[in-house]
Amino acid sequence: MQPFTNFESRIVPLPINNVDTDQIIPARFLKTISKQGLDKQLFYDWRYDEQGRPKPDFILNRPEARGAEVLLAGDNFGCGSSREHAPWALTQFGFRAVISTSFADIFRQKRFEKFIAADRGAAGRPSGAVRDGL
Repeated sequence: MQPFTNFESRIVPLPINNVDTDQIIPARFLKTISKQGLDKQLFYDWRYDEQGRPKPDFILNRPEARGAEVLLAGDNFGCGSSREHAPWALTQFGFRAVISTSFADIFRQKRFEKFIAADRGAAGRPSGAVRDGL
């Protein structure tokens, strides 16, 4: 594992709770053991229409999201079945950090903690940064 280094980046808000690994990368794209190309399938069903055209209203398709290295997610990010392809797709897309108030255990156990930082304030409530979407 590479050590984590400080960096500055814009933040992409994805304020959706309970994003499961099948939403992060649909199961039909799990036929590879390579990490290459998974960025194209990241949030595929949300990013593209039935003809494979980008949905202009989805945050990752908007110009302000280009080059952002931080994803600000809702509660319980990464829930669902245990698949390493989900964090691989996030890193292949260019995300170096995911901030959420909570992560599913199976997602954390994939040894990608180095780019995931949970942010909880006192009494277990989200801190102002997460709650207000920075």
